[in-house]
Amino acid sequence: MAIIKPFKGIRPPKELVVDVASRPYDVLSSEEAREEAKGNEKSLYHIIKPEIDFPVGKDEHSSDVYEKAVENFNLFQEKGWLIQDDKENYYVYAQTMNGRTQYGLVVASYVNDYMTGVIKKHELTRKDKEEDRMKHVRINNANIEPVFFAYPQNPELDAIVKNAVKEAPEYDFVSADSIGHHFWVIKDEAVIQKITEIFGNIPYLYIADGHHRSAAAALVGAEKAKQNPNHTGEEEYNYFMAVCFPDNQLKIMDYNRVVKDLNGLTAEQFLEKLSKNFIVTDKGESIYHPEKLHYFSLYLNRRWYSLEAKQGTFNDSDPIGVLDVTISSNLILDEILGIKDLRTDKRIDFVGGLRGLEELKRRVDSGEMAMALALYPVSMKQLIDIADTGNIMPPKTTWFEPKLRSGLVIHKLQ
Repeated sequence: MAIIKPFKGIRPPKELVVDVASRPYDVLSSEEAREEAKGNEKSLYHIIKPEIDFPVGKDEHSSDVYEKAVENFNLFQEKGWLIQDDKENYYVYAQTMNGRTQYGLVVASYVNDYMTGVIKKHELTRKDKEEDRMKHVRINNANIEPVFFAYPQNPELDAIVKNAVKEAPEYDFVSADSIGHHFWVIKDEAVIQKITEIFGNIPYLYIADGHHRSAAAALVGAEKAKQNPNHTGEEEYNYFMAVCFPDNQLKIMDYNRVVKDLNGLTAEQFLEKLSKNFIVTDKGESIYHPEKLHYFSLYLNRRWYSLEAKQGTFNDSDPIGVLDVTISSNLILDEILGIKDLRTDKRIDFVGGLRGLEELKRRVDSGEMAMALALYPVSMKQLIDIADTGNIMPPKTTWFEPKLRSGLVIHKLQ
């Protein structure tokens, strides 16, 4: 059962939230962060991407860059750009995109739940990325950015959140990417206790987005416990910050592929090879979206094709085998194009669904890529089935949108 607690959030004053809040560290490059933070000394990028305070080309993994992060974090607190709440609270963080709003509870989740599998994952993590975030958490002694969890929808929590958001929000703004961000503080002790109790009856939490941040936060917490001879289990470092959304409110977008060449084949030969495992239908020049599971959209030579996986090419009773990312990886990328490892092969790139199929068309028409493949999005049910069976999704399977804004609240580890 999930253990959570409220915490004393460190937050910007209401009038500064738009200046402070930023996109997550891992969705933009150092140069993009430098550009977005230009002329704004209060931007959280100075803490989460502190290489922007050095000359262009600075190695973001240098020790002095991590030191700059903690120097800036301290500076933000000294200047009153970030202020710690005087009591432990829960928070509601809601996001609105394309007229749809999802409501998350910001909590301190239990490190040991990550270690024992109560917090379930569906993706592999890379050691280098884990280590980078561990250094960042360690030196700041804080979870500067939240992770993104899902939980099985719960009517009692729905009612609590619905009641909390009747009040005027603490923060309410639209970011440059047209996403609405709304934030409330839950201060009432009886409500706080009730939330803790309800989560105590929820068997599992699921990492939706932020596997590296989750791993780093949990590993630093475990490391601190080991280093403390007087460890009691009550210390703040036993917890890390997460925003928990009910699974029925979340939407996973498609995560598509573009490939640089056809592995020596002509377009005609490539289509011929595809017909072994797929029913190939020419859809013409208008953009074609995959209609349902096991349908794919191919863009090649300025034409769109529907690829329907033939019966027998997938296994609906296998949580991994049923995934369209598995079918396309095995039968198209590997078997025909010779792309064996999606993580390392330089011939392939990935395009999140937010950019739309127009972006696939653009990259092929420009000559940069030879073909594009659009996939039907994974469902939350598929993600949970995979996590529940202890399986791991193939790389580049899920794209969650909107992304959590960083800087609305921070969790200190002491």
